[in-house]
Amino acid sequence: MRPVQSFILMIILCSLCIVFYYSSFNLQLAYSHRSLLEVSANPTPEGNRVNHPPFGKDSKMTAFKEAKPSDPIPFTSSVPPVLQTAVTVSASFREFIPQNQAYWNRLLHFQLRRMGQRQEGIGQEGSNWSSCEQNPEHLRTNVHDFSSYPELHQVFIRGMDCRHPPILINQPEKCTSDGGDTFLLFAIKSTPKNFEQRQAVRETWGREGVYSGGVRVRTVFLLGSTSQDDPDLSQLLAYEGRRYGDLLQWGFKDSFFNLTLKEHVFYRWALTHCPNISFVFKGDDDVFANTKAILAHLQSLEPDKASKLYLGQVLTSASPLRDTKSKYYIPESFYEGPYPAYAGGGGYLFSGSLIRPLYGITLTLPFFPIDDVYSGMCFSALDVAPEVHPGFHTFDIREQDRENVCVHRNLLLVHKRSPQQILRLSRSMKNPLLIC
Repeated sequence: MRPVQSFILMIILCSLCIVFYYSSFNLQLAYSHRSLLEVSANPTPEGNRVNHPPFGKDSKMTAFKEAKPSDPIPFTSSVPPVLQTAVTVSASFREFIPQNQAYWNRLLHFQLRRMGQRQEGIGQEGSNWSSCEQNPEHLRTNVHDFSSYPELHQVFIRGMDCRHPPILINQPEKCTSDGGDTFLLFAIKSTPKNFEQRQAVRETWGREGVYSGGVRVRTVFLLGSTSQDDPDLSQLLAYEGRRYGDLLQWGFKDSFFNLTLKEHVFYRWALTHCPNISFVFKGDDDVFANTKAILAHLQSLEPDKASKLYLGQVLTSASPLRDTKSKYYIPESFYEGPYPAYAGGGGYLFSGSLIRPLYGITLTLPFFPIDDVYSGMCFSALDVAPEVHPGFHTFDIREQDRENVCVHRNLLLVHKRSPQQILRLSRSMKNPLLIC
């Protein structure tokens, strides 16, 4: 009997093992299926990492640096509450931009007619970034001489709908780490290779801290990415970002025509991470700014002016340049008409309260290749006129005055200066022996 009992016991144990294994397998399948359904219904950052393709010479995303796997870029079609905004385009701006056959003009007025309906392009950084370029057939249909445009212009126009590149280096605690609201934020346009310029700014007029009157100043440098023909600076930039905590870098090619995109992503970043800003100085990394004079001017403003400030050296009667050799060349079939008055892009000041409506406007106005012209369009669309200040010299001062420290003491900004000149000017202006 004992062998029979042993055999029966063995059969029972095997049966139990088979039942247990089968139950576990089914449970695992059910869990996996449920997880896939949840990912499809509720996209997660890990489940929707954007895979960025290699870039050809015609791509707006040339030389994009792919985000690290540990820092995936989420995709969502929902709009974070902090970015939700409704704007109205002023009647004066609608009338100022002529309705004609130029592509940008037609695109603008088409957008204005359907304001309130357009929702695309307002997802998170990286959403649809790899597939945002214009359909070639659309461009051939709407720009009859598109093939005759310079390559830089063709690349820009193909990427005019590309508004949300992934952010590669972020400073999410820039405005909260040491407490207190930001009175003045220096938002400095730079490029990856310009370390000397950035360091000169950090050591002089862009120094962060609490200034006279208890006002707090913070600084960020706005960068795109290098091209694939340039040395890889990503590790150096990552270290610089950790060391100084002031680099913001996005995954688009850093170029002159992409400065408009850089402006847009800065507004988005400020709304998300630095919402309580009183004033913004937006300028280049090769200017010399007189921080003490800037703060004194801002602190003297009446509340009504402080809330709608757009201040700098103003160009009031500019028009597109048609010289194909010019850096600022604009084809006639792309834009026709004068430019609204605008502050020179070397450096200007504006109210922090305007960041939200400016961001909203950039979702409606088609991008324009020249960033300070585009800024002027955005402010004009908000019915905010630029104000002239004689202390802004974005086209420099007289050559014989460029080494005169006393002349610089009465200015708010001069452009442009080398890192060495910036350091010398700063030391001289602080010299207690200086008599002006």
